[in-house]
Amino acid sequence: MTFKKTLLASVIGAVVAGTTMLPMTASAETLRIGYSADPETLDIHEQLSGGMLRLSHLAFDPLVRWTKDFEFEPRLATEWEQVDETTTRMTLREGVKFHSGNDFTAKDVVWTIERLKESPDYRAIFEPVAGAEAVDDYTVEITTTEPYPLLLNLATYIFPMDSEFYTGETESGNEKAEIVKAGNSFASRNASGTGPFIITERRQGVRVDFERFEDYWDTESEGNVSKIVLTPIAENASRVAALLSGGVDFIDAVPPNDLDRVREAGNANLVEVDGTRIIGFQMNEERVEAFQDARVRQAVDLAINQEGIADRLMRGFATPASQFSPAGYSGHNPDLVPRYDIERAKELMAEAGYEEGFSVDMIAPNNRYVNDAQIAQAVANMLAQININVNLRTMPLAQYWPEYDERASDMAMIGWHADTEDTANFFQYLSFCIDEETGAGQYNYGSYCNEEIDALVTAADSETDLEKRNEMLREAEAMLYEDVGYITLHWQNLAYGAANGVDIEPVVNALDFPYLGDLVISR
Repeated sequence: MTFKKTLLASVIGAVVAGTTMLPMTASAETLRIGYSADPETLDIHEQLSGGMLRLSHLAFDPLVRWTKDFEFEPRLATEWEQVDETTTRMTLREGVKFHSGNDFTAKDVVWTIERLKESPDYRAIFEPVAGAEAVDDYTVEITTTEPYPLLLNLATYIFPMDSEFYTGETESGNEKAEIVKAGNSFASRNASGTGPFIITERRQGVRVDFERFEDYWDTESEGNVSKIVLTPIAENASRVAALLSGGVDFIDAVPPNDLDRVREAGNANLVEVDGTRIIGFQMNEERVEAFQDARVRQAVDLAINQEGIADRLMRGFATPASQFSPAGYSGHNPDLVPRYDIERAKELMAEAGYEEGFSVDMIAPNNRYVNDAQIAQAVANMLAQININVNLRTMPLAQYWPEYDERASDMAMIGWHADTEDTANFFQYLSFCIDEETGAGQYNYGSYCNEEIDALVTAADSETDLEKRNEMLREAEAMLYEDVGYITLHWQNLAYGAANGVDIEPVVNALDFPYLGDLVISR
């Protein structure tokens, strides 16, 4: 513990002093990263989080991955075809090696899918998958319990693991394949993937070292990074200072108040990416009778200036939203736009019999989303214009989630990123009628219920004609827009900073999983 604190302090201290004291000297092929956090474990199935998915793209490869335009790019799967309504056949890339030296084959895909279905964090996502079978060494068939159009979406989460490497027992008699949450398992300490980088050293909370895998299959990649040193720097100011002083080459999560500072720096560049996490509010219809009236919900929506919040409070670090789905998602409806209209909002309040307004309690976190507490205060001020008086309480995330789960306030802030990068996921968690048995509406704080919308989205999830499915989801977005089952504010953007010569723009994306194997450094 003493060593851990001393090393991190020396790194950040050197940054403040304007010098570089990281153990590895930067070169044209060495990338020094300052991320807000490091991977929680080396077991990619132990924790479903952004940090772990970033690690997955460094040390492992998915069957397919997303492009910037949300298309599917072949990786370890080179081709795929729909055999029947519930079976997809995938052709796998030949000649691929794991870091251990073992050959990659279909048995590793089958083994990985079976493990994903056992993972506490992934099994809900993989519930539609009935199983997988190796047809031969380089062909695998994946079956679903019913027609399921999102199998390729799920394939972006399938990073084949080295089944031979992870099979057997440790010296202490534990299964190498076991998944232990926050535990000390074989898989949490050892990794063998097919990815562009091998993990050579890891000190939790201090640094992770990577080296280029000499036998990496993707010889067409222009990426020239041979070594990576990842240092977690949680504090925003220290992370930005590390970049601007030359202590690191690449950082994530540049905060809004430092965007101009990085943008105008002579030795660094700012790269902004439109995000896909929706930020908004839910109205508790069980506690506030007025919220059961669609006219009141519409008035609340009309009273909030999404574009003003994105422009002034977020300093352009957000894209104003009027629906769940960002551009590129299956159900994104280009006809739906923000509709701030305070006079119409007042008219609707009067029509509904609430011209004199009412009072509500509102809760929001103060350390989860970018400027979350300030956003909540701005929304409270806007609602005052239609005589809705807001008693706002903000709190740390550790306190917020228990309060949120109790649904004991009248309005609550929540942000949501769709795990499947698909429109239906937003509806299923945030606006579906609550069903404790199926888990539908698990995060529907306001108990909003529109069975017609639910039926449309449910039907879309069994529609294998993707254009028909997209049209159904676009219609669902339009219906929710009119019924206002969720108050959308904006999609929270992403911002990265990189030193001159570190061409980060082509490898970052809205998913926040940089493809650093393809990164080119030229300086």
